[in-house]
Amino acid sequence: MEPWPAVAWVLLLMVIADWVKTVQSKDFSEQDIIYLHPSTTPFPGGFKCFTCEEASDNYECNRWAPDLYCPQEARYCYTHHKMDITGDSLSVTKRCVALEDCLSTGCSEEDHEGHKVCTACCEGNICNLPLPWNETEAVFATTSPLSGTARLTQSYTLTSMFLTLLISSSV
Repeated sequence: MEPWPAVAWVLLLMVIADWVKTVQSKDFSEQDIIYLHPSTTPFPGGFKCFTCEEASDNYECNRWAPDLYCPQEARYCYTHHKMDITGDSLSVTKRCVALEDCLSTGCSEEDHEGHKVCTACCEGNICNLPLPWNETEAVFATTSPLSGTARLTQSYTLTSMFLTLLISSSV
């Protein structure tokens, strides 16, 4: 028997296996986000958010989101998710926003059409990847305190500890 049919089968199986790997997932991975986030920014503290208006679902929003930095006055990423009575997505809106737009996160009760809306905000580069589906996920997540007082107190505490150690070690 000739070896060529066996070689042909192996090649065919390799092509099929490679094709299966290229099927697109309906979600983004952390590697995708790292690829989307370059190391330089247009201004200090610059960041990106997924942005879309009235996309049909999260995949369509994230897939076609323009790769742009948020304006300097924006500090957070905002997500507005509208669902039908069965919990399927009707529309997804994501954008860069200022603090004022993030003060009313959470989920609304179903309206007369059976639609539920959940709103979430987050702070950080491309942090609005997932959708808020319920009250637990519809939150305002920050990486830094919203008031500067906690930061100042920590700074004074660290400075006083450092000075105390410096003085005690020199005695």
